Amino acid sequence: MKTLRMLETAVTLLFRAVVGIAFLVLIAAVLVQVVGRLSGASPVWTEELTRFALLYLAAVGAGLSLKSGELVNVDVVCEAFPERIAWTLRLVSALLVAGLGLYLLPMAWRFTTIGNFQTSPALGLKMSYVHFTVFLMLALLAFFAILRVVGMLTGTDNGRPAHLNIDPEE
Repeated sequence: MKTLRMLETAVTLLFRAVVGIAFLVLIAAVLVQVVGRLSGASPVWTEELTRFALLYLAAVGAGLSLKSGELVNVDVVCEAFPERIAWTLRLVSALLVAGLGLYLLPMAWRFTTIGNFQTSPALGLKMSYVHFTVFLMLALLAFFAILRVVGMLTGTDNGRPAHLNIDPEE
């Protein structure tokens, strides 16, 4: 179990750094674009880079949001039920997210490989690097959902979002 926690911590730190880098790239590209428009010569590559950075930001952020419980959820519905039913609903939800993510991974990889035959018009980047965001998002959602399921079944996690992680007996 300790190894699993260390893996979760390492993956979380790595992808938090990726979110930070994507956000910095996004900020820099928009800044260059705005300054370019003020000077009358906005580089065409900034729009494309902004889109690509936003895709990575969303793909990685989705997995991290699932981990922290900040991904869009129906907490109001789950928490209206008695604790045992709410716990079961959270478990089923995590199982469905993990199952769907794992099921879609091969198709997302096929989509990623199609990008090897395409390049982006402004940056000349292989589109497989851009298409990879779909695979990455599904992989991270499945990974963090599986961790939640394992945590719930072993009793180390109750499946609640961090902001709702309070003792129901209080």
